[in-house]
Amino acid sequence: MAQEIERKFLVKGDFKPFVTKSTRITQGYLSSVPERTVRVRIKGEKGFLTIKGIGNASGASRFEWEKEISVEEARSLLELCEPGIIDKTRYIVPEKGGLKFEVDEFYGDNDGLTVAEIELPTEDHPFTKPNWLGEEVTGDVKYFNSMLMKNPYKNWK
Repeated sequence: MAQEIERKFLVKGDFKPFVTKSTRITQGYLSSVPERTVRVRIKGEKGFLTIKGIGNASGASRFEWEKEISVEEARSLLELCEPGIIDKTRYIVPEKGGLKFEVDEFYGDNDGLTVAEIELPTEDHPFTKPNWLGEEVTGDVKYFNSMLMKNPYKNWK
């Protein structure tokens, strides 16, 4: 069983000059309860089914299991998902030491929201914070994708 350790930040500046790859992502949730989210995702030309457990006290670490499925299976499962499909582009921005930021630029009801995540080998692993990175929102549930489908960014204003 895998453990996901990541920190999440708002994006306040222009990260795009540093992007090495981008992929369009559509995703929905079969279950969005915090104790066990079950996500269906189409990422480019691949489908995925992901189960995540509840985060630890800091919100940086939680159980994650993922399996690749066919795009056709993912499309079928998206039809069964809870209301509020997430649509975004994920940009990859390499960081020192083999790490990378995944920057998500949201569309639709979450248009205007851009967040960056960095996956770490340990919670206290050091990394360089680029100047385009803003406020840390690790553990803030309103920024979880499973919550953005229920209470999208457009409702925050």
